Amino acid sequence: MFDSIYVILFLLGVPFFAYAFYNIFIGLKGYRKYRHYPKAAPKNRFCAVVAARNEEGVIGQLVDTLKNVDYPEELVDIWVIPNNCTDETGRVAREHGANVYDPKREIHSKGEALNEFFDYTFAMNDTYDAFCVFDADNLVDPHFFRSMNNALESGVRIAQGYRESKNPKDSWVSGCQSVFYWTINRFMNESKMGFGLSATLNGTGFMVCREILEKDGFNTFSLTEDIEFSTQNIMKGETVYFVSDAITYDEHPTDQATSWKQRSRWSTGTIQCLYHYGPMLWKDWRETKNFKCFDMLVYLLAPFLQVLSTIYGVFTIVIYAIISLYQMEMSNSFIFAVVLTVVSLVFSVIYSMFVVKMEHHKVNEVAGSAFFSFWYFIMSWAIINIIVFFKPITTWEPIEHKKGVELADIEKAGDLRTVSAE
Repeated sequence: MFDSIYVILFLLGVPFFAYAFYNIFIGLKGYRKYRHYPKAAPKNRFCAVVAARNEEGVIGQLVDTLKNVDYPEELVDIWVIPNNCTDETGRVAREHGANVYDPKREIHSKGEALNEFFDYTFAMNDTYDAFCVFDADNLVDPHFFRSMNNALESGVRIAQGYRESKNPKDSWVSGCQSVFYWTINRFMNESKMGFGLSATLNGTGFMVCREILEKDGFNTFSLTEDIEFSTQNIMKGETVYFVSDAITYDEHPTDQATSWKQRSRWSTGTIQCLYHYGPMLWKDWRETKNFKCFDMLVYLLAPFLQVLSTIYGVFTIVIYAIISLYQMEMSNSFIFAVVLTVVSLVFSVIYSMFVVKMEHHKVNEVAGSAFFSFWYFIMSWAIINIIVFFKPITTWEPIEHKKGVELADIEKAGDLRTVSAE
């Protein structure tokens, strides 16, 4: 009887093992050096776009870094879109030299703010070659536009830049989230490039050429406009490229409540995209054999599979424990499950340190507690997914940003990651 139970548990776990193997296999390509695009003379005119809600504490530093890039000043315009603000975001942006666009319609999300601005821009016949989207809390590396210009001249039409961290040492939460995004940079976006697949837009520090936006606009409905826009364009045959030299510094939450709220929104948006675009991705893959559609479908399935795999893992350990109690001795399967759990916890510490070193940081530049809590950060996401399946986030809420620092401050702390595009 017990042998039959073991076989059933094994068969139930096959889909989860296959999902894990698929992602590990893709991630192996991350063990190479980041690719760089051929250098090109400054040619393309960029529009830097920032949708901001109550960001007076950080918007000035972002605008300053956008104005202090090593790219011809006449080829970069800076536009800030204050929406639903109760502070002086617009005034501060103007004082630092940005143009300000005040939305004419009610704005419920970042995607709506961007869509209205793009429509306004095309109506005014502005001749931008590409648009680069940033969050108000970002700092932008001096080589960002030069790197994106190199990518544009190489034929890239949509690109995600490298998301760095402003505050990996502030707390275990910001440290874990920093490790998470370094993982995304190397073992997802860069590694997928190695297989000829598509990267995914990650909310900020991304570029879209004029032709794509002018033709189809930025029409998104979900709480994750970046993932949705990526999905829409992959189904149209486009590829999101990764440009590791185009660096933005991002402020990560320092407390669990804020991180929980932010990740709940991300999970809700991903689930929205799965329900809406999942069947279309499957159909497109079956009809066109475009493996990028299949890969994007796997990406959107992540919350669903995380929930099922967590339930499966807990259920399996409980079954093994019951069998051991029934037999009055520890079964080999139960011992193996316990050992595997302990090994996984140890591996999470080693892995997080490994990622830090791979991304050319020192271990002491990240909050020490982050290495020992990274496993909890990942496991808590499964709990978040379970909650939002039953109680999804219904409104987009901004994340408060307080880390008003300059690039020079990060450089003094030894955390500056900059790559010359000269």
